[in-house]
Amino acid sequence: MSNPRYLGLSPYLYYTDATEALEWLVRVFGFTERVRYVDGSGQVFQATVAAGDAEIVLAGVGTDYWEGKGVDRPVGQLNVIYVDDADAQYDRVCAALGEGCDVSPPQDQPYGARVFTVADIGGNSWTFWQQISDTADLPPGWQEIRAEPPTGDHDLPLG
Repeated sequence: MSNPRYLGLSPYLYYTDATEALEWLVRVFGFTERVRYVDGSGQVFQATVAAGDAEIVLAGVGTDYWEGKGVDRPVGQLNVIYVDDADAQYDRVCAALGEGCDVSPPQDQPYGARVFTVADIGGNSWTFWQQISDTADLPPGWQEIRAEPPTGDHDLPLG
């Protein structure tokens, strides 16, 4: 029996106001709108944006939906977006947010990345990640353990 091939992964994020969230993600992060689905009043109930080749789906759900779950708004999640220049993306985000930009600048991390994180209007966190090294500078006593690549005829290539 063969295993199915994974073809990708797409976050599906909930927002109280998907119309506002769609505009914000395109304006602030520079994501590209692929498609939007609107109701009779023109409000977005679902949309897809792209960050490079990655697609992100967002959906609008009213406050009644969240009240039924015992929370007042969507519960956020962390999304990592890989970029080739974290500093340029940081500059873009701060320019789009204007004087209200309260985002810490990119920092080099011991695991070989330069990152910064910003929260969107729906409470989701977005970390923009630039890989700057293939080596990790781990604290004493820590170690890096990598899994062995799969072998055998049953494994399919990923690309």
